[in-house]
Amino acid sequence: MAHHCYAVSLPSYFEETLCTSFETRLGSQRLGDMSNVTVCARFRPLSSKEMRDHRDGVCVRRIDAENFVFQDDKEDEFTFSLDRTFYEDSAQAAVYEFLALPIMIDAVNAINGTIITYGQTGAGKTYSMEGPGIHDCDEHKKGLLPRVVDGMFEQIRSSNDIARYSVKLSMVEIYMEKVRDLLDLSKGNIQIKENKTQGILLSGVTEVPVSDSADALQHLCTGLANRAVGETQMNMSSSRSHCVYLFTIQQDSVKDKRVKTGKLILVDLAGSEKADKTGAEGRVLEEAKTINKSLSALGNVINALTSGSTSKANHIPYRDSKLTRILQDALGGNSRMALLCCCSPSISNASETLSTLRFGMRAKHIKASPRISEVKLAKTQEEPSSVAKDEKCGRILEKMKERMSNEDIKMLEEMFIQEGIIFSLDSVEEVETAYEDTVSKTIKSLQQTVEELQLKVKKLETENKSIREQALLNHESDQVGKMSRLISSWYASFFTS
Repeated sequence: MAHHCYAVSLPSYFEETLCTSFETRLGSQRLGDMSNVTVCARFRPLSSKEMRDHRDGVCVRRIDAENFVFQDDKEDEFTFSLDRTFYEDSAQAAVYEFLALPIMIDAVNAINGTIITYGQTGAGKTYSMEGPGIHDCDEHKKGLLPRVVDGMFEQIRSSNDIARYSVKLSMVEIYMEKVRDLLDLSKGNIQIKENKTQGILLSGVTEVPVSDSADALQHLCTGLANRAVGETQMNMSSSRSHCVYLFTIQQDSVKDKRVKTGKLILVDLAGSEKADKTGAEGRVLEEAKTINKSLSALGNVINALTSGSTSKANHIPYRDSKLTRILQDALGGNSRMALLCCCSPSISNASETLSTLRFGMRAKHIKASPRISEVKLAKTQEEPSSVAKDEKCGRILEKMKERMSNEDIKMLEEMFIQEGIIFSLDSVEEVETAYEDTVSKTIKSLQQTVEELQLKVKKLETENKSIREQALLNHESDQVGKMSRLISSWYASFFTS
């Protein structure tokens, strides 16, 4: 994209204010060449049910730490090569150190990172992410989440001499295509928005400041207690939602007054399901359909990103689900990303395991180009709010109208918005989101009206039927009365004559 510079004659008293505004704009530093997503596979031990039904029949044969042979239910063999493969004897610590530790360190250094667990239901995703539990867990069994939290604050403590850090935690679940705030259950339908400087945002989501590992883990326990779970034939405690943990790490440099922000997102996806295996019915079946639909949308986004087309017209369907919309920054490139494909080694789940592995191989071709985002603070140590900056720029534009044409003012205002100096509430993303919300509310309102009308129609039909029956009874009664009077009259006249 071509960048154009415009020369305008500005009064001297505007120069300092404009320079200060431009110094506070968001800066970004690219980190070398584009890199691929880190993709690992993890095979859990056989379950008691799998061992009972199929003894020790497995579909995986280990070669080394990266390569393995997979045999499908038709006994065809496929060799897979991933960044790392973890088997049933692999330690939780090994998964963390290879998959999550590098991304966590980068996030503390203002490079966005995303870690995702993916796989069929009952494949070990939540165990890999959380372990047996967040609190009071055996050190060897701790999952990725508590290890990331501990490591993050340890990394921050070792860097406190060069910068001041603050950490905020948000936690949401995507349940039945609604984003629910797990730290505040009154927020049951969080809206997803986007702006130029901050990327994808969860509007109004609770952000809890956390000061240390114990504080963060306590809030995580609170949120996890609110997550939707259910029982199926494959999992006693099956996740019925996608769970997203978001850490925002702000770094204030002591020397050059710069502020850097890194986002670390961990995603525990709900598992793909087959109704004939899980025995899902009713509400659980509807949940499964929604889960499978969103996972399908995730697959479509990855297919579009890795299709090889370099055309700008290549459409990436991020808006097809709430999951892909939230993960847009991660999938779109401005984030380091790691994917853990959790699998069952049993031959009874061979088709699902093969599907999971193929998903991982496809995701491995996503290209990432993460950037360090920073703001240089001018004159004050605190970054001015976007509202204050908007007001300041608005006053500047009003003053400049005295010396510039309306077209020049409009052009300058558009430049301010494009560069992130001020924010337009009428941006395309905001308008589209508002339009979607309005349409959704209108449809729901119409559906409710239709349902009310249907109830009224049924009530009227019932009343009408009752009236008709009563009228018929009255008519029959009248006819009987007339007939009785006629017979009485006939008898009277007969005996009289």
